[in-house]
Amino acid sequence: MITSIFSKSKSINFIIVFFIMLLAFIIARVKLINEPITLVFILKQIILLLVCYISVLLLDFIVSKNNLTKKNNYEILLFSLFLLLIVQTTISTEIILSNFFVLLGLRRTMSLRSPKNVKKKLFDAAFWIAIASLFYFWTILFFALILVTLILYTDNTLRHWIMPFIGVVTVFVISISTSIIVYDSFFEIFNISPKISYDFSNYNSIRFLVAITLLLSFGIWSSIFYLQNIKKQKKAFRASFKIIMIAVVITFLIVIQAPEKNGSEFLFMFAPLAIIITNYIEIIQEKWFKEVFLSLLIIVPFITLLL
Repeated sequence: MITSIFSKSKSINFIIVFFIMLLAFIIARVKLINEPITLVFILKQIILLLVCYISVLLLDFIVSKNNLTKKNNYEILLFSLFLLLIVQTTISTEIILSNFFVLLGLRRTMSLRSPKNVKKKLFDAAFWIAIASLFYFWTILFFALILVTLILYTDNTLRHWIMPFIGVVTVFVISISTSIIVYDSFFEIFNISPKISYDFSNYNSIRFLVAITLLLSFGIWSSIFYLQNIKKQKKAFRASFKIIMIAVVITFLIVIQAPEKNGSEFLFMFAPLAIIITNYIEIIQEKWFKEVFLSLLIIVPFITLLL
């Protein structure tokens, strides 16, 4: 029954996803934020919720445009459930905005499948990734994804390899100019913090351990079948599937070396991981197992709220 609801793309699914996200936001603010409720605070939270929801719509666009899944809404359901699983991901303004710009960059990177306007797409992809890194430095690792994509599409045109660097430099120049005008300083606007921490002690709680175990176990298991399934895809779309796999590896690196491990860093992982797990759900033949698999992904986030 659960699988039948999201097995087809329907408007009601987006409404359900919105309310799951809203629940995650409310719980996070009740449990984790001790700020006085003012008009400014409420407006800020509404904007963050809208950015998150637009990110979900952007994820759905990326998936449908590149045939990364069949015509269903499992990936947006999983994304919203992951937010509920680790509600800390809805707290950080910088990470929410950074993740949004990463998705914009991923959208342009995936569009390189088409040979039209390649230079503009490369510039845009690097531009959005560079902006994302202004909010959270380690998202600059996604720049490597653009270069890997060029390799996957065996693009040897020198101008195409130069364009991503021009995109990054453009953001750098605009940022310095803005910083001088607003702060009368060259680098005040930059949120550059290339620190690395391998202190995982913040994850030593039952809630985090359950959440991380779910993400890793379901993610690794689904990735095995995802990699096997790439060969079965149409040749034109195989590179797109590989890009998503590489994106997951990059997000894993971001989580591993995050300077402050408070749970919010997992947000970067949710979109590509949702796509990979969705692909596994689609190939499950036994209906009862598919129901159990998806039910666990739905029930566990609500259980962690009680821990």
